[in-house]
Amino acid sequence: MTGGDPRRVREGAIPGAGVLGMWVFLATLTVLFLASIVGYLVVRLKASAWPPPGMPRLPAGLWLATVVLLAGSVTIHRALRAIRLGERAGSTRWLQTTLALAFVFLFVQSWNWWGLIRLHLTAASNLYAFTFFMLTGLHAAHVIGGIALLVIVLVRSLRGRYGSDHHGGVTYAAMYWHFLDAIWLVLFAVMVVFA
Repeated sequence: MTGGDPRRVREGAIPGAGVLGMWVFLATLTVLFLASIVGYLVVRLKASAWPPPGMPRLPAGLWLATVVLLAGSVTIHRALRAIRLGERAGSTRWLQTTLALAFVFLFVQSWNWWGLIRLHLTAASNLYAFTFFMLTGLHAAHVIGGIALLVIVLVRSLRGRYGSDHHGGVTYAAMYWHFLDAIWLVLFAVMVVFA
């Protein structure tokens, strides 16, 4: 192959291969989260009282965290839509907004955790606390991974590495962020319904 943009060769040599790889990766993460949810449900359904007497209810800040995470899904979708239309500057701005929302989500989750820790409720306190910190902590760890991905994609975007016909990184970041949203909605629903 002569001429052409070498970035396009690296990112799109086999059309769809990156997207397929991302789907396989997300499927493996789905198994991890499903196993965690099943573990939570086993503990929850075997408990005689849930939450145990004297335990606080779920932090109200979880609702705010949910709104922030969903807003991030909207902004990453806008970034993908913009780059597909060849709007590089718009895509970059939406990526920056998504990254900011990811940090806000982690801040709100930290605030939720700290609120429980101030009440002397930690993962070592009992199974109720352990399951809460395990589910939300597992998700937060994957949000941190999403932040790393967003930083890489944003830097590449700022360098003009994406265009309407080559935007694999933005596509993968959007897939991952939508996955995090879907998983969070399931986790949150399980914690609320089975509380």
